[in-house]
Amino acid sequence: MMVATSPDTSANHDGATPTLPGTYGAAPDGFRLPAGTQVGSVVLQVSDLARSLVFYEQVLGMERVSGDATSAQLSAQDSTRVLVELRERRGAKPAPITGRLGLYHFAILLPDRASLGRFVRHLSEVGARAGSGDHLVSEAYYLNDPDGMAIEVCADRPREMWRRKGRELMMATDPVDVRSVLAAAGDTPWTGMPAGAVVGHVHLHVGDIDLAWAFYGEGMGFDKMVWQYPGALFFGADGYHHHLGTNTWAGSHASAAAEDEARLIEWTVELPSADAIDALTASLVRGGYAAERDAQSVVTRDPWDTQVRARLSDIRAG
Repeated sequence: MMVATSPDTSANHDGATPTLPGTYGAAPDGFRLPAGTQVGSVVLQVSDLARSLVFYEQVLGMERVSGDATSAQLSAQDSTRVLVELRERRGAKPAPITGRLGLYHFAILLPDRASLGRFVRHLSEVGARAGSGDHLVSEAYYLNDPDGMAIEVCADRPREMWRRKGRELMMATDPVDVRSVLAAAGDTPWTGMPAGAVVGHVHLHVGDIDLAWAFYGEGMGFDKMVWQYPGALFFGADGYHHHLGTNTWAGSHASAAAEDEARLIEWTVELPSADAIDALTASLVRGGYAAERDAQSVVTRDPWDTQVRARLSDIRAG
């Protein structure tokens, strides 16, 4: 099983300051995503649905909530909230390791560190290989599905532990204290993806960081959260460290995934009100981006043809 990697940014983190509300991030000039914004489901094209289900159910511990012979919708245990939708294109080529724009990985955010420890112990028990990274704001493990698409499984640190330098939130890729993560699990066994797990973020290969800011920042309304991570730019809403990562690590000659390759078909942003979707739609149109609106959502594509849908959340902000 191949492991997703990223540049080693282990560094001296001295000079950091606590992250009080409103003290970090850079907002776009116009429309700004509101409180209550979150990432919804991801839709993936796979080559063999039955094979993929073995991985997503037995390794990741997800539960199939609906589907048919060529598709499946998966959730955490005891939940109807869809996290991942798999669509089969029989015989699709594996996701290339390098040279493709689009999906770098998507992240399943667990509700706490104890859940992450149980998951790591479970990986050892089933013999699944994974990479890892301490990102300061979170601790993460990385593995690949049968088609080579990368998945992060992570747990956030409490917000009072996040740090900033100036307005920029601090993130890195440092070694994980594996013993401490495992100790947090206690004696409770892993019984599957726990209720409360969500898609925490999506991370994409893009062709240009400035264009990524123009589309996802000024167009879609995300705040800029981390901008000095080598070759990358991280976006968030409502003070979250990142709902979206973008990077140029695929190289200057990278191209969009082909129709006959395993790939990300669509990812989703959930907004708390129809008014917010209207405002987002208007912002995209002002920026010159395509925006297909229906009663519940707006669909657009970034400059590298990755489709994103903003839709009304089932969990409304208070």
